[in-house]
Amino acid sequence: MAYIEIQGGKPLSGRITISGNKNALLPMVCGSLLTSEPIEISNVPKISDGLKILKMFESIGSDVVQDDNSMKIDHLSDITHINSSLIPVGIRSAVLLFSPIIYRTGRFEFDQDAKGCALGVREIDPHLEVLKSFGCDIAYNGQKCVITCLDGFKGADVWLDYQSVTATETFLMAAVVAKGTSTLTNAACEPHVKSFCDYLTGMGAKISGVGTSILTVEGVEKLSGVTCRVPDDHHEAATYAAIGASTGGILNIETHISSEMKLIVRQFQKVGLNVSITETGLVTGPSSFRVQKNFTPEVITKVEAAPWPYFPADILPQIIGASIQSEGEVLFWNKVYEGALFWSSELQKFGARVHLSDPHRLLMIGSGQLRPATVEAPYIIRVVLGLVIAALQIPGESVVKKADPIARAHPDFIEKLQSLGADIRWVEE
Repeated sequence: MAYIEIQGGKPLSGRITISGNKNALLPMVCGSLLTSEPIEISNVPKISDGLKILKMFESIGSDVVQDDNSMKIDHLSDITHINSSLIPVGIRSAVLLFSPIIYRTGRFEFDQDAKGCALGVREIDPHLEVLKSFGCDIAYNGQKCVITCLDGFKGADVWLDYQSVTATETFLMAAVVAKGTSTLTNAACEPHVKSFCDYLTGMGAKISGVGTSILTVEGVEKLSGVTCRVPDDHHEAATYAAIGASTGGILNIETHISSEMKLIVRQFQKVGLNVSITETGLVTGPSSFRVQKNFTPEVITKVEAAPWPYFPADILPQIIGASIQSEGEVLFWNKVYEGALFWSSELQKFGARVHLSDPHRLLMIGSGQLRPATVEAPYIIRVVLGLVIAALQIPGESVVKKADPIARAHPDFIEKLQSLGADIRWVEE
């Protein structure tokens, strides 16, 4: 496992251009299996999950061409079998291969203990329920789950228990090639879900209700190729905003998606971080770290993470890490994942005054006497970022151990921080 060495306490300033969104790219890559015509994608982030899926494509005979920030994928029309051993089920995005592989081969098989991040219980059941609705049969053989649909997907009316992004994408990839009309109620509305709908529409899919919680899809007989651009990553933009504001640097963050980040910026400002929206993206400056008080003094200031358009759960660790200097009490509430805040004990090693109220809520009790420390991250991408953001603010040498998950979502992260003036080093053990 790799670790990160950080000499903190330096304002980080400069200019950053935001990468493409990992969560937008991965369904696009998986969805390319829905057509035998070429797919061309630009603004591609360099992430390990995407590379693993492309490696699988190459192993089944597909043509894959990549350069620095683009890719072209061309699948053979006669792919009728994919060996289950080739499927990268160790990554969370492997669930996005369910619908397209079943469409191609009539079958998908995986080990029941496969997982991606350590974010508590992340159910596969919603995906299985969606596939059952489209006529799939689910069987269990020891530790293997076998999904079959030999006669093709049939239109379905689905109502999700909660607004799962990947379950919504599983629905979409089945519905666009199903026989008949399908409806999804309680669909996820995240920007990357909308961009995926646009991608599928470009391939010839017929989708209405894009950007809302109710999607209606009329299945088509065949999808075509498409050329598209991965939208910028609002998670990455927020991460650099947290870094710039918490270290006191003037950081210009160039992105075309700042109009989608009004609520995110408002939450940063709520905890005393100097972040604002500009014509070209976001900008940070030296922060007051004064928590905004509510009109009703008995009510504690809260940052609540929930499905879009609420504050994203994937940005909660970054704002927590950036808030360790804040003066005043803040309750951070993760309404999406249980067990995603257990890393609070690592923040305490920095001297942060935090209290884990329950598996979903973390109380920040003003700023403490901060000190450098050696901390260990769980296998959660954004928590590694939160710990790095905390360490960057504190003079002295800190170490963040088990930092490998960063490679799954944030390309060239260390190099970008170094370009802003950070004294930071990636070390392979």
